[in-house]
Amino acid sequence: MRPPFRIGTGYDIHRLVEGRRLVLGGIEIAFEKGLMGHSDSDALTHAMCDALLGAASLGDIGRHFPPGDPQYRDASSLDLLSRVARLVDDAGFIVANIDATILAERPRLAPSIESMRERIASALGIDLDRVSVKAKTGEGLDAVGRGEAIAAHAVALLYAKG
Repeated sequence: MRPPFRIGTGYDIHRLVEGRRLVLGGIEIAFEKGLMGHSDSDALTHAMCDALLGAASLGDIGRHFPPGDPQYRDASSLDLLSRVARLVDDAGFIVANIDATILAERPRLAPSIESMRERIASALGIDLDRVSVKAKTGEGLDAVGRGEAIAAHAVALLYAKG
């Protein structure tokens, strides 16, 4: 028997570097550094993709969108999140809610949180009140706290169709 609910977790971290734009939750944020990676390196949506894929037992983001594949070079992670939503739907699940925390020393993200939530809800095809995004600092500890990286954690709850 298929359980009615499934929970998945996701995590991602990217190094901050000069010469890249900073994208989180599908929003470009004015900052002197951006996240290094193959796509737009949106750590928030990457963590959400893994949470959703994990809950549906569909592997991880690298399995579906390999980092060495040229078609994903500078790809919009929000578009990847939409594709993940379709995979979850095709697997017979509905997104109940998704909750995420961004870990960043700088820049201050609070002014962008509502826009991130709106973009994510739209990409997933769910109501805004089913998307939660929070931001925390690293309190000066580890790579995040030293301002070398931005990380994100996410948890998703899915329920089986029917």
